[in-house]
Amino acid sequence: MRPLPDPEPGTPNLRSARSFLGWLLAQQKTSVALGVIWGCAWMIAQALVPAVIGAAVDALAARRTTGFAVDCLAVLGLGVLTAITGVLRHRCVVSNFLNAAYRIIALITDQAARLGHTLTRMLSTGEVISVGTADVEAVGSAIDVTGRGSGAVAALIVVAVILLSKSLALGLIVLIGGPALTALVGVLLRPLHHRQQQYRELQGLLAGRAADIVSGLRVLRGIGGEAAFSQRFREQSQDLRRTGVNVARTESLLFGAQVLLPGMFVTAATWIAAHYALRQAITPGQLVTFYAYTSFLSVPLATLTEVADKLVRGHVAAGRVVRILALAPEVTDPAKPLPEPGPGAALHDPASGLIAGPGEFIGIAADSPDDAAALADRLGRYQPDAVPGQGLGAGVAARGRGSELGGVPLADLPVTKVRTRILVATGDSHLFAGQLDQQLAGARACDPTDGTPENVPDGIRSGTAEGTAAVMAALSAASAHDILDAVPGGLRGQLAARGRTLSGGQAQRLRLARALLADPDVLILIEPTSAVDAHTEARIARGLREARQGRTTLVITNSPLLLDLTDRVAFLQDGGITAQGAHRELMSASAAYAAAVTRGSEP
Repeated sequence: MRPLPDPEPGTPNLRSARSFLGWLLAQQKTSVALGVIWGCAWMIAQALVPAVIGAAVDALAARRTTGFAVDCLAVLGLGVLTAITGVLRHRCVVSNFLNAAYRIIALITDQAARLGHTLTRMLSTGEVISVGTADVEAVGSAIDVTGRGSGAVAALIVVAVILLSKSLALGLIVLIGGPALTALVGVLLRPLHHRQQQYRELQGLLAGRAADIVSGLRVLRGIGGEAAFSQRFREQSQDLRRTGVNVARTESLLFGAQVLLPGMFVTAATWIAAHYALRQAITPGQLVTFYAYTSFLSVPLATLTEVADKLVRGHVAAGRVVRILALAPEVTDPAKPLPEPGPGAALHDPASGLIAGPGEFIGIAADSPDDAAALADRLGRYQPDAVPGQGLGAGVAARGRGSELGGVPLADLPVTKVRTRILVATGDSHLFAGQLDQQLAGARACDPTDGTPENVPDGIRSGTAEGTAAVMAALSAASAHDILDAVPGGLRGQLAARGRTLSGGQAQRLRLARALLADPDVLILIEPTSAVDAHTEARIARGLREARQGRTTLVITNSPLLLDLTDRVAFLQDGGITAQGAHRELMSASAAYAAAVTRGSEP
C-alpha cells in the first residue's frame, strides 16, 4: 500500500477531502475501472431493451416473422448479458468498498501509532471511534457507487442517442430534463450536507462523553458526580436526537423527490410521445419505446441522485479522516540524527538534575504528581523539549533542556530509537484483545514463519519452550500467576479487550509483566503497585529488582515498600531533585520527603 502523499510547500490541497478521495481511487484504479466497465455494460444492456422491444412490436405489426424472432432473441441475449455483467459489477464494487474501508482503517491505525500520546490530547476517543466506523463506511460507499454511477451516465447517453434518432424533440427532453432533475436534487442535498456534518460532530462528542463516563465511573461515584454527568449526557443525547430527526426529515424529502420528480418526468414524456403517435409522427413500436424509456429513466436518474447523496456523505467523511491524517506528532525525528550511544549509557535529565547510572535501580518520590509526570515525559521524550521558564518549578527554570542518554540529547535521536531504549510504563496503558502470551510479548511473540525480524530473540517467541519460560518469568516477577486462572486457557487463552475481565490489580500486574518482557535498556515505571495490597507489593518489589538486575530501572512512586528496596531514592521537589539517598536515611533527614511518602502511603 502506497502511503498518503505528504503535502508539499504551497500545496495544502493534497490533504483535502477531494484529493484524499482521488488518492483512494488511484490506489485501486484497476478494480475501480473494471467496476465502471461492468457497471456501464450492465446499464447499457438494460437501456437497449426498450428499443429492441419497440422494434419487435413494429416487426409484428408488419408481419415480419423473422425480424420479430430476431428481436425476441436479442431481448433474451440482453437479459443474459445484464445478469452476467450485474454479477461482475457487484463483485467489483463490493471489493472496491472493502479495499477503501480497510485502507482507511490501516491509515488511521498507522497514524494513531505515529501520533501516540499526541492523538489523545488532540482528539476525543469518541471522535476517533466514529471516524473508524461510520466515516469509513461512508467513504467506502462513495467509492462503491462509482460503478453504478458511471453506468447510469452511460445509460442516459445511450437512451438520448436512441431517442434523438427517433425524434429530435423527445431526445432533447431527455438531454435537458435528466440533468435538470439531477441539478434540482443537488439543491436539496445542500441542507442535508450541513445537517449530516453537524450530526456527525455531535455523535463524536457524545461517544467521547460516554467513554469518559464509563472510564471514570468509579471516581464519579466516589465524589457524587455520577448524577451530574448522567444529566449532561442525557441533555447531549437529546441534542443528538433532535439533530438526527432534522437529518431524517431532510432525507425523507430527498427520498420523496427521488420518486416524485422522475414520476413527473415520465408522465410528461409519455403524454408528449402519445400525441406524436396520434399524429403518426412515430410508429406504435416507437411509442412503446418512448414509454418504456420514460419508465426506465427513473432507474438511472434515481441512481444519479443516490450517487450525489453518497458522494456528499463520502466527502464529509473524507474530510474527517483527513483531519486525523493531517495531525502532526508533538515529538518528531531530528533533521540530522546523532549516533546512538552504546549499551549501558547513563540517563540524565538536566531540568531536574536526575542522573541514572547504568544498571541502577532508582526510586523517585515526588511531592507533586504533576512534576513526576513531567519528569517521565522528559525521560521518555513524550513531549517537545522544554522551553526555559515554562513547566518547571522555581530554581530550575534556567535548566529547561531535554533529557540525555549517554551525553546525547534525546531530541537528537530518532524517536523509534528512544522508544526502543527507554520504555515509560504507565498504569493506564492499553491492553489488547488476543492470545494472552502474544499480547504480553507484543511483536516479539510472533511466529518466526510470519516474517518476524531477524533481530528478535528466539527466546521469547510464542509457541516455543523458551518463549513460555520468558513469559512465565515475567508473570512471576510481577506476581501475576493468578491471571492464568482468570483467563480461560491460560497462556493460550484469549484476553478480552482492555482486560475487562480482570480486576484492577490483575490488569496492573499484567501491564507490568508486559513491560518486563519488553526488556528495554531503561525501564521507567509509574506507580506500578498502586492497585495491589501490601503483601503483593512486597513480592513485586523483590521480583522487579531481580528481573531487572544489571539494567537501569526507575520507579516513580511514593510507596515505602518499593522505595526501601531501591539502590537509592531521588526526591523530586518543586521540579528538581532536592535530596538523594537510601529511603530510611531520607525519612529521617528530609521532613519534606517523609511528609510526601507518608501521605502517599495513607489509605
